[in-house]
This record gives sequence, C-alpha cells and structure tokens, in this order.
Amino acid sequence: MNLCVFDFDSTLMDGETIDFLADEIGIKDKVSAITKKAMAGELDFFESLIKRVSLLEGLSVEKVDEICHSLPYMKGAKEAIEKLKARGFKVIVFSGGFRNATDYAKDILGYDASFSNILHSKNGVLSGLVGGDMMFGFSKGDMLQRVQAILGISKENTMVVGDGANDVSMFKYAKTKVAFCANDILQKEANVIILEKDLSKILDCIGENNVFKEV
Repeated sequence: MNLCVFDFDSTLMDGETIDFLADEIGIKDKVSAITKKAMAGELDFFESLIKRVSLLEGLSVEKVDEICHSLPYMKGAKEAIEKLKARGFKVIVFSGGFRNATDYAKDILGYDASFSNILHSKNGVLSGLVGGDMMFGFSKGDMLQRVQAILGISKENTMVVGDGANDVSMFKYAKTKVAFCANDILQKEANVIILEKDLSKILDCIGENNVFKEV
C-alpha cells in the first residue's frame, strides 16, 4: 500500500481559507500578511494561527460555511486524487486550516480522510478561538508517523505534497517530498519541485508499480 498526504490551502485549494474568511469582514490584507510570514517560516505557526483566528471573532458560522463551500480548488486536484486512488493509494489531507473547508471538499475531491482544525463558535458566531489536529508547526510530521503506523505504510511508500513552512515536519517522514508552488523554506527540503499550478504534474513522480521517482 502507498500513501499520499496533501496539504490543503494553496495546494489542493487555490488560496488560503483564512484569507477568504478575513475578506468577508474587510481585514484580508491584515490576515494575509500574517499568513504569508507564517508560510515562509518567519512566524511560529501556532502563534500566527491563534492571532489570525482571533481577528475573525464575530463572523457567523453560516457565512463561514458559505465561503468554505465555494472555495476554488487547484487545477488538477481532483484528477490527481482520482488517479492516485485508482493505483491503490490512500489519500489523506493534513491542513492547518479548518474542517468547514476540508470536510466539505472531501466528497468533491475524493480523498479518504482529513485532519484539520476547528473554529470554535457560540450562538452561531465565531468566538475567535481555535483548536484541533494541526495547531503546531510539528503537527503534520507527528500525525504522519501515527497514520503510517496505523496503516502499516513505510516512509519509502509515502509521498507528501505541500507549499508552506508547516509542511516541513511531514517531509522528514516521506521518501517523495513535493514542494508545490512552494515557499523557499519548503523547496529546500523537497526532492520534487513543481512550479506550475497544476496538481496533475505530481503523477509524473510515480513510475511503474507505484515506484516513486524524482522529477
């Protein structure tokens, strides 16, 4: 069995979920500036996430869901997942973003499961608090080791795809490390770099009998 783990924001989805949410209340530039620094590795991921989510306080859950259900998916995302699954891969998403987006996208894009964060709410509006599976810079690497142990999948049979600093930790536990339109900090850790916004390009990394190869 083989495993492919995707990041969600700016990988399977063309943009950052939290930036779309911030745009609704007129603070996109402020939130986006923090997001960019976090993805470049210039800010601690946990601290940046807490700060950004706090700025969303008061946004209605209904509006959050509406936005998360209309996000633009990356070119080639559905095709890549379909072909990976046809070849026997388990396909999982690790996201520092939110379940409102990743749970909804699961049925559209076709991946097997996702691990992400939860926006806390009270009385139908965001409280500005957040918790969940992917709160820290090390979370993706930690979760990847757990998933590999549960499924009995080795590092050699694992491929990971991401774009930002919080993806670095999972690159350590995969043979094939794909930096997709990624920040420099992640490209330095990758053995496959894709600069074109087309996720179907990752299929070039897989040869006969699902043997991974560098491209």
